[in-house]
Amino acid sequence: MSNFSSTSAQAETCLQLSQDLTRMYRPIYLVRFDRRTGDMFMLAGEGIEITINPNGFWRFN
Repeated sequence: MSNFSSTSAQAETCLQLSQDLTRMYRPIYLVRFDRRTGDMFMLAGEGIEITINPNGFWRFN
């Protein structure tokens, strides 16, 4: 795994979560890739924080 870009599994999960959040009228404020850990981070409306691992699994923080 490259530490400089997201994986295809992360990209697919991010797209699906983005669709789900906007379907529920939740704004998405930030999507960030952490080069140190290889994780993606999403910050959305009303304090929703989500981490997406390189394998595409995600969790609320």
